Amino acid sequence: MGWWQIGADTLAGSGFVFSPLAETVASLKTLHAGAMTHPGERAWLDRHLSAYRERLAADPLDALLVRAAIGPTWNADFLTPTPAGDRERSFEEEVEAVLATEPADAVDQLAVAIGGPVPEPLRSARDLPRRLAGVLGWVWRETVLPEWTRRRRVLEADVTARTARLSRSGWAAALDELCPGKTRWLGDGRLQVNTRDYPSRSFVEGRLLLVPVTPATGWVSWEGTERSAIVYPCAGVLAGASGPAVPEALGTLLGQARAGVLVRLGSPLSTSQLVALTGQGLGSVGRHLKVLLDAGLVRRGRAGRSVLYEWTEAGAVLVAAQGDPAPVLVAAQGDPAPVPATAWGDPRPGAPRGGGRSL
Repeated sequence: MGWWQIGADTLAGSGFVFSPLAETVASLKTLHAGAMTHPGERAWLDRHLSAYRERLAADPLDALLVRAAIGPTWNADFLTPTPAGDRERSFEEEVEAVLATEPADAVDQLAVAIGGPVPEPLRSARDLPRRLAGVLGWVWRETVLPEWTRRRRVLEADVTARTARLSRSGWAAALDELCPGKTRWLGDGRLQVNTRDYPSRSFVEGRLLLVPVTPATGWVSWEGTERSAIVYPCAGVLAGASGPAVPEALGTLLGQARAGVLVRLGSPLSTSQLVALTGQGLGSVGRHLKVLLDAGLVRRGRAGRSVLYEWTEAGAVLVAAQGDPAPVLVAAQGDPAPVPATAWGDPRPGAPRGGGRSL
């Protein structure tokens, strides 16, 4: 298995980070695969796949570069730089890390991703970082930015739910559920990041960053021993804008608006998140929550400064009795959509930088 040695200080300083660049890279990988990984991506692919393929067809060298950078077993480092983690950065700020790659280093990284010789058109090119940044910029502007606000709400809800889980059950439980079947706390400071047999790495100092993305893909990366990152598919996949369907009987019983609040509380959410997800006003959401609290269908608790609401057992039974509405945001419950089983690891012993070892 691939595992990391995590120091106590590293774990204490770890945290969740939102990364527009990571979201863009994950979206690029989805476009590159050309197939949806969960139903919520169907409409998105229908809107953008043809234009993406036309974009690459217009520049064959860019197309060759993308195919090489997204390798069969791992990704080129300069495609997936480790987030800075000190503050949330814009896409434009983050993509500077791609542009800062030396062209010769980019060729070496492509050789690792390909697992063999780099094709001549790429080997002799002197602008590979600029080209890759250009492709990423197109994916960001055309496919991610128009719905970034909605995607970010999904990411925020995932982090809120995982933070609540962390507060209740500690780091071992939170890391076990980060990507079920792949990440697992092994004890003695060891964190499994993949089930494949690759060399371990030591991060007894520095920071561990946990980076959610909405597409069902993930990878690990690091920048020396200063910081490492696990990019993971958030448990609440990007679904349709209308949100989960409200069962007819439940809507008749509670009213459509109140039932719409209830079906979303399979994972802990704050009032402001419910406002954003339902499109209802703050006062309306507050009144619905009070009725649901008084009826014993939801409970509330704190995670840091946030007040979160989630189903009680009675609420879960009531929703389940009406049929599974498949909530948009399901935090830390069951497996997310499957992640492609590509390799994690670094074929270059002691490499100070690693980007894109797939989960």
